[in-house]
Amino acid sequence: MRFLPRDEKFYDFFENSVTKVVEGATQLEDLIRDFREVSLKAKKIKDTEHEGDVITHDTIEMLNRTFVTPLDREDIHNLISSLDDVLDYVEACAERLSLFKIGKTTEEAMLLVGVLVKTVKEMAQAVFKLRGLKGADSIMKNCIEINRLENEGDYVCRAAVAKLFEPENDPLYVIKWKEIYETLENAIDRCEDVANVLEGIMLKNA
Repeated sequence: MRFLPRDEKFYDFFENSVTKVVEGATQLEDLIRDFREVSLKAKKIKDTEHEGDVITHDTIEMLNRTFVTPLDREDIHNLISSLDDVLDYVEACAERLSLFKIGKTTEEAMLLVGVLVKTVKEMAQAVFKLRGLKGADSIMKNCIEINRLENEGDYVCRAAVAKLFEPENDPLYVIKWKEIYETLENAIDRCEDVANVLEGIMLKNA
């Protein structure tokens, strides 16, 4: 028996948090692809985001109460906060789709949310390998793929925004969709932040 056991519950928090991120992103994909009952679906995503907030709060509270941690305290804080940021942007996108009274979805939004879902699933694979720090090489591969998908998201977003500025488009339509696309891109960008934290953890514990 160790005198000061390092609490393994932090890994539970990470896994629960990233599961909520995948759930929220999948719900957003359903909203964008099946553009009905938008307000109801946005409310469900808001509920998922709230559940994620509770996990983040519990993690930080436990971090403040735990003397010996399985990872550097800063890494625990940064990882759970970065995961929370992804879900915040997912919820922000759903909220805009509801508040802006969007009539129908776009092909570009479907492409972007598809990239987001692939990215968060890759991120979840990496987080679930973190327990015990045994999957360093595999986690690094996940991080490389997250970076690739983030670049793909940037490209899709730029093309989507460029298409908005075709002469026939209504200015209000342009403003609304530009913000939605950029919020989706921000969600993908925050996944890269998670990957950066994971890479740092792997390098410290190599």
